[in-house]
Amino acid sequence: MTLNGESMLLMHGRIFDGTGDEEIPDGAIWIEGDEIRRVGPVDQFDDVDQSVPRIDLGGRFVMPGMTEAHSHLSYFNASSLQDLDMNCTAETTTISAVLNARTMLRCGYTSSHSFGSLHAVDVAVRNAINSGMVPGPRYVACGRDVLGTGGMIDWNPDHLQLGMDGLAMLADNPWEVRKVIRKIRKSGADTVKVYLDGEGMIESDLPGELSYTQEEADAAADEGHRRNLRIISHARSADAVIMAMKAGFDVIGHANYLNDEALERMREERHRIFVTPAIHWQVGLYSNGAEFGFTHQALDSMGYKDEIAETINSVAKMKAAGIRVLPGGDFGLAWTPHGTYAKDLQNFVELFGYTPRETLLAATRDAGALVDFGGKVGTLEAGKFADIVVVDGDPLSDITVLQDLDKIVTVIQGGKIFHNALDSGPRFDLSAKPGLKASVERQFEAASG
Repeated sequence: MTLNGESMLLMHGRIFDGTGDEEIPDGAIWIEGDEIRRVGPVDQFDDVDQSVPRIDLGGRFVMPGMTEAHSHLSYFNASSLQDLDMNCTAETTTISAVLNARTMLRCGYTSSHSFGSLHAVDVAVRNAINSGMVPGPRYVACGRDVLGTGGMIDWNPDHLQLGMDGLAMLADNPWEVRKVIRKIRKSGADTVKVYLDGEGMIESDLPGELSYTQEEADAAADEGHRRNLRIISHARSADAVIMAMKAGFDVIGHANYLNDEALERMREERHRIFVTPAIHWQVGLYSNGAEFGFTHQALDSMGYKDEIAETINSVAKMKAAGIRVLPGGDFGLAWTPHGTYAKDLQNFVELFGYTPRETLLAATRDAGALVDFGGKVGTLEAGKFADIVVVDGDPLSDITVLQDLDKIVTVIQGGKIFHNALDSGPRFDLSAKPGLKASVERQFEAASG
């Protein structure tokens, strides 16, 4: 049979469609081209012509492709922050980003929202994915980070005269901010990340130490929106969150510490904004950091233990206020390696008190609204892109099943099978063969029986 063609019918799956409705216990999905034509109980598909190829899912769990909402495809599992700008060439970084994109798609993340790029790697990788040259998630590409002198990632000593080439663009007044954002727009990025405060391991700019003025933040949001760019922030403290909200930023990264004003400003604009706590940055440090010199004692002295507790409290308040809080764990450092994205789903359940159902809705429907793509991702509905994941297990009972690649048995993006380990359908894995054309895919299909 011919698959990855114009039409196919997935049958006998337990369908979680991401809309919030109850699952369809014995359902089917009719795919035509890159879109879903119909979703429903399997007995509603008797009218589908027998020439349409069928794949029997054997009762397995079917869900929309997930969206990684706080990602760094160009980060290469570096073991120190300085590695990102000092110890890797742009060329090697690009190769790593291509491999990371393939890994993310194989893990069931069919879309991704970048939270910062080295060089212009994001734009190049996004364009390669869109052209079909390499496999990867539908990608919202970020430009280089924007920050003021002495901001969080302006970490190289001045006497080295290194600047921040590749990682950040320094801008120190409203007109400089506008200029660098215009450069980012020229580079072809979709989003701009602006650092408003700091990080526990950066002594020159700690959380709560504002590195921009309100006037500079206002200029960033105004210039970005004038140029059709989404404006995202690194904002750990309540004051940084308030600054971002006053300026009209679209996505708040972290929001670890909140006061009443910050929470109320977000609540008032909950239908417009998104928050990505990226808690796995801290969880990963606690779990894996000792290998890289970050002992628990050292992390506690930097305030990370308190920050985890504050983040848990802040997310509970945001959830109660109806603010869209999205999984996305700041993956791409050695303690948060690529390929472990679903660990942040576990954090939502075990730390934030989300149910597995609420977590899946956040990772599909809500994160899909973040990346948007014409409103065609995040749920399994007629007219949406056929971005589908089949799981040999029940993530509604055990969210950790999504961490096991052997349980991610089928990944379909835009109606094309990227990976399939089911007995029915072609048994090949395009994650190992990027950029195959349809004619080559058909050769694999023929060889598979």
